[in-house]
Amino acid sequence: MVDFLAENNLCGQAVLRIVSRGNAIIAELLRLSEFIPAVFRLKDKSDQQKYGDIICDFSYFKGPEYYDSKLEAKPDLQDLDDEFRENNLEILSRFYLAFESVHKYIVDLIRYLDDLYEGVYIQQTLETVLLNEDGKQLLCEALYLYGVMLLVIDQKMEGEVRERMLVSYYRYSAARSSADSNLDDICKLLRSTGYSSQSGAKRPANYPESYFQRVPISSTFISMVIGRLRSDDIYNQVSAYPLPEHRSTALANQAAMLYVCLYFIPSILQTQQAKMREIVDKYFPDNWVISVYMGITVNLVEAWEPYKAAKIALNYTLDSANIREQASRYSVSMEGLRPQIQQLLKEGFLREEIILDNVPKLLNCLRDCNVSIRWLMLHTADSAYDPNNKRLRQIKDQVINDSKYNPKILFQVLLDTAQFEFTLKEMFKKMLSEKQLKWESYRAEGSERMTELAEVFSGVKPLTRVEKNENLQAWFREISKQIESLNYEDSTAAGRKTVQLIQALVEVQEFHQLESNLQVCQFLADTRKFLHQMIRTINIKEEVLITMQIVGDLSYAWQIIDSFTSIMQESIRVNPSMVTKLRATFLKLASALDLPLLRINQANSPDLLSVSQFYSGELVTYVRKVLQIIPESMFTSLAKIIKLQIHAIMEVPTRLDKDKLKDYAQLGARYEVAKLTHAISIFTEGILMMKTTLVGIIKVDPKQLLEDGIRKELVRRVAYALHKGLIFNPKAKTSELMPKLKEMAATMDGFYRAFEYIQDYVSIYGLKIWQEEVSRIINYNVEQECNSFLRTKIQDWQSVYQSTHIPIPKFPAVDESATFIGRLCREILRITDPKATCYMDQLNTWYDLKTHQEVTNNRLFSEIQDTLGTFGLNGLDRLLCFMMVKELQNFLSVFQKTILRDKAMVDVFKAMLSAVNPVKGIVANASKGYANAVAKTQRIWGPYLESIMKVGQMQILRQQIANELNYSCKFDSKHLAAALENLNKSLLADIEAHYQDPSLPYPKEDNNLLYEITASLEAAGIHNPLNKIYITTKRLPYVTCSICCRSTLQPSACLTSPVLYVVDLRYNPAPALRHLFYML
Repeated sequence: MVDFLAENNLCGQAVLRIVSRGNAIIAELLRLSEFIPAVFRLKDKSDQQKYGDIICDFSYFKGPEYYDSKLEAKPDLQDLDDEFRENNLEILSRFYLAFESVHKYIVDLIRYLDDLYEGVYIQQTLETVLLNEDGKQLLCEALYLYGVMLLVIDQKMEGEVRERMLVSYYRYSAARSSADSNLDDICKLLRSTGYSSQSGAKRPANYPESYFQRVPISSTFISMVIGRLRSDDIYNQVSAYPLPEHRSTALANQAAMLYVCLYFIPSILQTQQAKMREIVDKYFPDNWVISVYMGITVNLVEAWEPYKAAKIALNYTLDSANIREQASRYSVSMEGLRPQIQQLLKEGFLREEIILDNVPKLLNCLRDCNVSIRWLMLHTADSAYDPNNKRLRQIKDQVINDSKYNPKILFQVLLDTAQFEFTLKEMFKKMLSEKQLKWESYRAEGSERMTELAEVFSGVKPLTRVEKNENLQAWFREISKQIESLNYEDSTAAGRKTVQLIQALVEVQEFHQLESNLQVCQFLADTRKFLHQMIRTINIKEEVLITMQIVGDLSYAWQIIDSFTSIMQESIRVNPSMVTKLRATFLKLASALDLPLLRINQANSPDLLSVSQFYSGELVTYVRKVLQIIPESMFTSLAKIIKLQIHAIMEVPTRLDKDKLKDYAQLGARYEVAKLTHAISIFTEGILMMKTTLVGIIKVDPKQLLEDGIRKELVRRVAYALHKGLIFNPKAKTSELMPKLKEMAATMDGFYRAFEYIQDYVSIYGLKIWQEEVSRIINYNVEQECNSFLRTKIQDWQSVYQSTHIPIPKFPAVDESATFIGRLCREILRITDPKATCYMDQLNTWYDLKTHQEVTNNRLFSEIQDTLGTFGLNGLDRLLCFMMVKELQNFLSVFQKTILRDKAMVDVFKAMLSAVNPVKGIVANASKGYANAVAKTQRIWGPYLESIMKVGQMQILRQQIANELNYSCKFDSKHLAAALENLNKSLLADIEAHYQDPSLPYPKEDNNLLYEITASLEAAGIHNPLNKIYITTKRLPYVTCSICCRSTLQPSACLTSPVLYVVDLRYNPAPALRHLFYML
């Protein structure tokens, strides 16, 4: 019969592809659960007020016309809705595809079952598939995975959030008009169940069975699957756990499958006591906390509470005496195993001969350790017990007391077990790879010994007191031939024959009285030893490794392990070399990847890489989290070093008097610095001891891990310092700007000096890391601040500055600004407000209009340069550009509203234009004409002037920033400044030449040279902010007239703004328009 999973077996391949897809879908759901846009939760009051009218749940489907008309009635709401669509449609599409794949999965499974019933697969029926070992595994997994998908969706994505996302997708996408869209079916399947994963939340009635029955599945199929799971050991796991007390652990994965599948037929849980008793006796006689899939734990006490039959069946397991018996058993087991495993891990104890002689004992020790760790980790996990449930609290307390549970001891046993398992596995792999080579070398040695002994009895070879004996000579030659004829490929026959040869050598020694000759006895003993080694070597089988892999499964701890993070970190902090043992634990945890990847690999699915990367990435993230304690400890020590260097240790002068040498020695402080530096180097050594490790499919380089950890800690501390240090009180009488910038500059200098000091001790490029990370922090914050001016926002997962491994933290806003860079910019704008200050261009200084006191000057920008560097000034400049665009858009809006749409204003300006014509003549009765126009337009100038002055203020600030950047560039990097200036001039010359003679070359559209050089020029301050185009617009009539009237009414206001130019109204108004919007 054809193998069920063979490529030409369509029936087997079809169900294998379905199961493979099921595992990939669950990975995608888990991945997406981390990217749910917070706005769909509507937790914040601000979100509710802003988006409450455009984010709807399934109530939308009751009256979509009502919601749509509500949007159409309010242009602002419609604009917000369009912006929301542009920002979220991509992620909504990704979620919808995942939801659709869940529905498609169950539809495909039902279609497969229908094909089986209809005989589409020749000679295959549901019954024959369930009789096949692979077939019954796959069918059971297919149903189980569908149940897991539904549970994962409900646990990770709240029902209301799902509904809002589906409704938003329905409104924004083209799927609503597609004829083949199954959106309705998806909505029916994934509508809210009322379940909440929050602690203490009440469980909905008939949950999850009503949820599982939303798509009808053949009851016959479900019954047969549950029947197989109840009666069979479908994965043949019991062979790996021969002891009867380990049976529930052996069947743990099957028990989890059965738990999920039982919800498809809730009548068994509710009324069929006999079946439930059988299930509990077989799978749950000594355990009540199970791992459903990749560490998702369930407590049966709580899960089966609503079901009468299940609850009654579980009562014996939950009997106080039984709990005490199980807890005490594992307590005793831990006490015995701990010294045993430590003995096995002693240096030099695990040798090849020890392993070969004690394989069963070593495997039993591994089983006992893993079973004990599993039971204690699951049954003491906080996530498995609802603190609001009194009975669960009592059970947990009893388990902890009776098992004498100590998380540190359990963690130590886990570490030791992982290390022992890793060492044993590596040695066994090595022995397996060398098995044939060693066996053949032992055979050759044994054969040679017999040949030499035959020659001894020939009388030719001299050996003390050995007489010639032709019979023994012939016999030993025959034995040599027999040893030589042993065949490695036929291990069974070779093993049996080897035993006979050993017996023959023992007998020849006794019968021929060869004991008297020590040399002959030694030869015989050596040959027997080689033959024994051959038997032991031939018994090295791959089955041992498979058993170790099954026994060492740690997938149940995929999430629980996080509760041990603090213990791991404390252990590393005390003893950095602990990292080497943790490496074995992480590798043990990586074995959990086998569970979801097995079927994907068998099906040769393209999802293999994606799913592998997801789970490997999750594990690597956890490894980084644990090892982050090393950079944290390093930075704590660094802070103390910097404090000592700044406040305690005096700088030694170039010339020093001999009698003052002792004062400058400061041996105590310098010893403390040396001690702290040594501690930092020890931490570095600890992480580098880990060696390069393949975690899943991701290679973890300890040096890179250390560097990333240092970067992460640096980013966290610097970002926090900038957030806290740049908060201003707008009501303060004297601006806090300069004092806070000076204080922040000192803080940043402290970080910089710390990095400079430590780089050699930890072997990193300190300056490179400092510049890269500080620039990333500032650019990210500028990007987030600019988001408020953008219609299409840049999300964190789209940002080029944000990183998964080295995330830049986000802090809650303290005012209208989202980040520190916004607060800094608005504080500068506040203190240089043209309504309260006057700018003197010759002095580069702002003065208070009332007191005439200096408010600030160009030294402000030097201080920002000292604090935030070039990146900070550049970011500030970019933010001002966004603000100017907004103000110019406001100006256009005001101009349209107050002038172009007001007939009276238009008539005034028409009359004024006719009065100043012809353009070459002198205006007749100018004073009367201008005065009349000014008087009639006086009421419109409030908002008009405000926008103009704000733009002028920002242009002045941009000029100051450009001057500071240019000065800094010339001072710090004169060659770069010169190169950029020359390149700029040469490019401009070439472009001008091209426009004079089009045959000369000009940069093509796909050439990024101009774009890239512009960024470099702006960073070096080689640009004029008054020559930039910020927005484009159609020709605006009467703009020159309005500027003239405004200038006539209050000339001083125009002098403060570089936006306005003196324009003769009789000229064409187009140049004035260019001057207004072509500001650089």
